[in-house]
Amino acid sequence: MADDPEPDFEVPMGLFQDMEDLKAQVAALSAQVKTLTAGGGEGAGEAFADDDTEVGEEAEEPEAEDGWQFPPFILLLDSPQYDDELRGLIEWVEGVLVPGYLAEPSSDARWCPNWFEHPVAVARLHACWLAWQELTDPATCGYTGPSVWHRDHLDPCLRELRPSNGPFAGCTKGEHQIDHRMPGIVPSAWRREEA
Repeated sequence: MADDPEPDFEVPMGLFQDMEDLKAQVAALSAQVKTLTAGGGEGAGEAFADDDTEVGEEAEEPEAEDGWQFPPFILLLDSPQYDDELRGLIEWVEGVLVPGYLAEPSSDARWCPNWFEHPVAVARLHACWLAWQELTDPATCGYTGPSVWHRDHLDPCLRELRPSNGPFAGCTKGEHQIDHRMPGIVPSAWRREEA
């Protein structure tokens, strides 16, 4: 059997590249395990910022604009950041959402042209817009991103904003009310009875 020639087959070049990638990933994971078990200052549940770090390299912190690492909750912003974020949101709502997804308003599907004066609408639409930015970007969303955005973000957002008892309930074609949902007097059931 020692005289048997080796089988003649070619190994695809991609297989070698895959093996090298796997080796680099194993080395990076080994370095992360060593750092975590040695008490390198990282919390037990914290992930490294960059999964592609080589052995011996330190993970770089993602650079944040204006001190935010991730997009902020719009209602927590002060001017001028709030104004800038709202301006971008208005462009998206009026340029993409309204013409593409909102049919004519009706009693069952409300819409207020002054939606930006309703804090609940601003908060929900901003969250929907942030998800849209991520899930329609080919670099981050993959093939299913748009479907996920429709199912998980757009549909629930519209279900909450457009019903007859939603934030636009007091708004009709001739009338606009933003604080119609705020009770003026606390119902008696909520008051504590003095004995």
